[in-house]
Amino acid sequence: MRTRYSFALAITSGIAFFLLMSTATHAQPQEAVSDSGLRSLIDELWEFDLQESPLRATNVGDHRFDDQLGQVSVADATRRNQSVTEFSKRLEKIIASNTLNDGDSLNADILQRLLKQRLSDFKFEQFYTPITNLGGFHTEFPELPKKVPLKTAEEYRNYISRLNHFKRLAEQHVEIMSEGMKKGHSLPGVVLDGYEETITSNIVEDAKDSLLFEPFREFPEGISEGDQKELRKAGLAAINNSVLPGYRAFHKFMAEEYIPKARDTIAASALPNGREFYRYCVKRYTTLDLLPEEVHETGKREVARIREEMLGIMKKVEFDGELGDFLEYLRTDEKFYAKTPDELLRETAFTLKKIDGMLPRLFKTLPRTPYGVRVIPEYIAPKTTTAYYMPPRGDGSEAGFYYVNTYNLKSRPLYEIQALSLHEAVPGHHLQIALQQELGDVPKFRRFGGFTAYVEGWALYAERLGLEVGFYEDPYDDFGRLTYEMWRACRLVVDTGMHYLGWTRQQAIEFMEQNSALSKHNIRAEVDRYISWPGQALGYKIGELKIRELRKTAEEKLGDKFDIRDFHDVVLLSGAVPLDILEDRVNAWIEKSIQ
Repeated sequence: MRTRYSFALAITSGIAFFLLMSTATHAQPQEAVSDSGLRSLIDELWEFDLQESPLRATNVGDHRFDDQLGQVSVADATRRNQSVTEFSKRLEKIIASNTLNDGDSLNADILQRLLKQRLSDFKFEQFYTPITNLGGFHTEFPELPKKVPLKTAEEYRNYISRLNHFKRLAEQHVEIMSEGMKKGHSLPGVVLDGYEETITSNIVEDAKDSLLFEPFREFPEGISEGDQKELRKAGLAAINNSVLPGYRAFHKFMAEEYIPKARDTIAASALPNGREFYRYCVKRYTTLDLLPEEVHETGKREVARIREEMLGIMKKVEFDGELGDFLEYLRTDEKFYAKTPDELLRETAFTLKKIDGMLPRLFKTLPRTPYGVRVIPEYIAPKTTTAYYMPPRGDGSEAGFYYVNTYNLKSRPLYEIQALSLHEAVPGHHLQIALQQELGDVPKFRRFGGFTAYVEGWALYAERLGLEVGFYEDPYDDFGRLTYEMWRACRLVVDTGMHYLGWTRQQAIEFMEQNSALSKHNIRAEVDRYISWPGQALGYKIGELKIRELRKTAEEKLGDKFDIRDFHDVVLLSGAVPLDILEDRVNAWIEKSIQ
């Protein structure tokens, strides 16, 4: 239920998430850039970020740093923060000059927010915790062959160079996380159960069994036999001398130092400056000036509303019992679950093709970049979510991908497939993100960046769009949609509850068991995710509520003039923006349409 992020970007740039660019463009008309120094600053900051995050550069189609990995240390974090401080000061002077046109004012406003966010992340010492309970650099790295170009001998040499940098990267993670523990920064121990498996699965006896060796099994045409022999030998050496020692060192640190000494509290408020930090997390991930208590109460109201709709479906299917009984029935009856991974994937593919044909009824503008479906790799499947989305590769050589978790099929009910697929692929993440990548006149930092509340809010809103084009006709599928919406409403309650209001982990688990049809396996995994990533899960429901609120306002004010396709263009064709900016843009469109 999330987009997948690059560990290198998370370490070096501090932007909420990144998007990968495609080669096609949808021009967004804007006034010419003002001669204010803004363009120069934007270009310099973009260059700075690409140099600091070589993997991000590769992902967005810049191949100057394809042989490098980023640097992870306290000194590097401090140096980057100093640079961001200077960029922020320059931007403030440009904004104060009052010479910006409307388009530039929007760019400057968004950039200012992102820079302030990066400064706040440093203030709260987030660099000391570069992993979550779901993973980090060590779970992302085996995916490297899927993220880099590998068509020429030179591209293979770049890949081998990155393999050779891995040991240094792992050692830097050990160093910075060790320092963080001394200062009171670590993940809670309770969320690290089973964590070693995400590392040991990449420690093999024979380097040829490593996932990172796969590109050396078969080479593209055009690479000579001599080069193939040389590259295979160099690749094996890099895995033996860098990758495997790096994983062993990280495993030793996690098993002997980090996990045994991890903190026994779960709340963000237990961290240094914790309560202030969590209030910042709420504002960061919702992009609104909300307090944790307000979010908590909003969640309780939404839980009550959705619960009533769930009870209505129980009556429709003539279930005799309480909601808890119905939820247990859904979790345990075999008819609701695929018997094989292939069955789950077939049902997913059918749903996707069905919604593909419905999109023109809802949208005037569609992305040109296609998407595909992949299975979540076995080495991370037990610890990760039900699904996630990976944006297209920046050089246009690979589509976006919707990753489906086929591990533990008894926790992947078929009645969730429609809502899940609409969220992760279309009209959810793929449609919105690919379309944003194709906004030719929008600066790169916006085309490849964004805000959780907008991106995840849109994807949750997209689940509901299925009601308008013939999905959820089966009451159980509709219940699946409601349980996903309930899931996001519960997040508002349990995230704020655990991190700010004194809830225990068990309280959070029981609250979700009582109100959601999610399997107990998924509930535990989700609660641990919220514990390790404070505030992020709030963006989904808050964003969706704001988009629905704006649509309702537009429908009421425009009446017969309201066109859902026009509304979606207004929401989508400026890319991901903070929710208050989105509100301003929708209101301006409404006023213009009324005239």
